[in-house]
Amino acid sequence: MSSVFCFRCCRSGAFGSGHVPLKEVPVVKLDATHVGNEVVIVKSGRRICGTGAALANAPIAQNKAYFEVKVQSSGVWGVGVATRKCGLNALPLGGDEDSWVLRQDGALYHGGEQKGKLTAVPQEGDVVGITYDHIEMNFFLNGTALCSPFLGIKGTVFPAFYVDSGAVLDVQFDKFYHQPPDGFDSIMIEQSLL
Repeated sequence: MSSVFCFRCCRSGAFGSGHVPLKEVPVVKLDATHVGNEVVIVKSGRRICGTGAALANAPIAQNKAYFEVKVQSSGVWGVGVATRKCGLNALPLGGDEDSWVLRQDGALYHGGEQKGKLTAVPQEGDVVGITYDHIEMNFFLNGTALCSPFLGIKGTVFPAFYVDSGAVLDVQFDKFYHQPPDGFDSIMIEQSLL
């Protein structure tokens, strides 16, 4: 009898005058407002194709972040981090002081200079994992650490991706293909409390 009474109270509004709308939880994805002129973003902000670069819609603010990219179609591409000052039409990324990237040939670039080279080169179908902890950025190939850290990254950075010559990249900011290393997790969007 009491459950019938409760149901009637809820239906009639005895406990309040209306419902509270649920807030949509923001998700990290490619930012359609921070892309190169000839970039195409599809799959709900998870795929980049065309020509140019795109940043994610959230900076990496937490201590240890992880994200992935799957090389769907080979070509010229790069993945890493960049500030909002980087040139999104000036390819390839890594040619300025505002971007730090792994390029399709396994080379690590920043400031127009090669800063290192991976021991393995990602191929079409491979998944590249990226960890960033504000000290260094590391890369993983299909879940295996490549032990080639990128050091000296400065400023507020966003995950950054670029494509050219037919390359297609699918980005993963959650529901990863491979387990992130201990202590690393998906990028969190900072929200202010009211």
